[in-house]
Amino acid sequence: MNDQSPRRSGGRDARRAARQAPLAENLRPIRPGMTGGQYRPLSDSDMDKIHEAALQALETIGLADAPESGVQILTYAGAILGDDGRIRFPRALVEDMLAKAARGITLHGRDPRHDLDLSGQRVHYGTAGAAVHMVDVQGQHYRDSTVQDLHDAARICDQLDNIHFVQRPMVCRDIADNREMDLNSIYACVAGTKKHIGVSFTDPDYVDDGFELLHMIAGGEANWRARPFISNSNCFVVPPMKFATESCKVMEKVIAGGMPVLLLSAGMAGATAPSTVAGAIVQAVAECLAGVVYVNAIAPGHPAIFGTWPFGLDLRTGAMTGGSGEQALLTAGCAQMHHYYGLPGGAAAGIADSKLPDMQAGWEQMCSNVMAGLAGLNMVYEAAGMHASLLGFCHESLILGDDLIGQALRCVRGIEVTPETLALDQIAEVCLGGSGHYLGTDATLSRMQADHVYPTLGDRTSPKEWAEKGKPDLVARAIARKEAILSSPSSAALDPTTDAAIRARFNIHLPR
Repeated sequence: MNDQSPRRSGGRDARRAARQAPLAENLRPIRPGMTGGQYRPLSDSDMDKIHEAALQALETIGLADAPESGVQILTYAGAILGDDGRIRFPRALVEDMLAKAARGITLHGRDPRHDLDLSGQRVHYGTAGAAVHMVDVQGQHYRDSTVQDLHDAARICDQLDNIHFVQRPMVCRDIADNREMDLNSIYACVAGTKKHIGVSFTDPDYVDDGFELLHMIAGGEANWRARPFISNSNCFVVPPMKFATESCKVMEKVIAGGMPVLLLSAGMAGATAPSTVAGAIVQAVAECLAGVVYVNAIAPGHPAIFGTWPFGLDLRTGAMTGGSGEQALLTAGCAQMHHYYGLPGGAAAGIADSKLPDMQAGWEQMCSNVMAGLAGLNMVYEAAGMHASLLGFCHESLILGDDLIGQALRCVRGIEVTPETLALDQIAEVCLGGSGHYLGTDATLSRMQADHVYPTLGDRTSPKEWAEKGKPDLVARAIARKEAILSSPSSAALDPTTDAAIRARFNIHLPR
């Protein structure tokens, strides 16, 4: 027994060393843009019915409250302004604009390594949510979110392999002026990550300043237009079936400036959208189809994401249920409709109603994240860090979510069936005069990293080993990793000359 112990320990150490060695990009078991689509909660007939219902809603109900500029744009394209002030969309107009809409778009990062290919059913996970609070896991309380919190979230995301983009996850509540908040949100994210970023503008008057800032960061307008590394998250509708006037004006301006647009419809099933899953999807699809007409009437082929984001509602209390099975079905069904139209799409998943990163948060976050990925959703927004039904964001939960999404992506990758993976030669070698097990065989060792996803923080030790290590706590480990990431300078920080020029032009609230 004693003679065998060193061999067992040595083998274990070798396997651990192999797991920790960095893999070449093409050998990683999971990566951004893996293809989903295995899960289809809607039949082909179901999708046809949803499409027909959405077209009927656009033709007969239409949308209210378009800005004057929008009325001109849409009616010139062929929409009809009714005596009731609602804009109605003939079927032929919707079909014509769908034919012009951009497909297979790329969302750029400041570093090309982080470019996102939104063709087909390629899946990407990232943040979003615009929470107004931060979760303090140590004190177990909520506080107002700040620009420093946003910057720190971007820095953490930059170091997490399974977070592929950073849409603003919280609001800078320490900046009272909305113009300065919008500009500082851009700066805080860009200075924290080189991944693609999503931001919002609270007023169309702030868009020009935003572009001036982006041109400075990019090194000129031509560089920006060649590789726009920020998209506009645009709530262009106020469900049910009304345009958001000021957001539409923002949309018109960002399109002119070359910024990709997320057409975001966020109805609440049972409140601002029908309570049924199918009905909520119909309304979201109709509203986003109106957005497709709007965008392509301005600039045919402009990059736009079909952002159907219907949310679930607990009808007993009126509370949002971002972590429910209904939410997972809403998101997966929307993903199917994106593919029905062949358009790049995004929706919400990974939201926890739980207030802290606990077991409830785990099941809520995993359920919708897995279903979204398996449904082939191009952009899975709010996938990590979101608590209290989007009211709170948690840095530690963001870090734990990286592990969780890693397992979700392994599900998306699925099962490869090839002569090699069928492993008949291995079975013969092991069973016919071999060791009788597959531990340590060349085949097992050669594929242990390429086939398997190992959690960074998740614990897989035995109870004995766990006790010997001091019974490590998952949240405590997440806190330690957060502190380690934030203790080093940001790798995305702007060069000193550009940063100084930006600070001379704009009131940047983050300290140098």
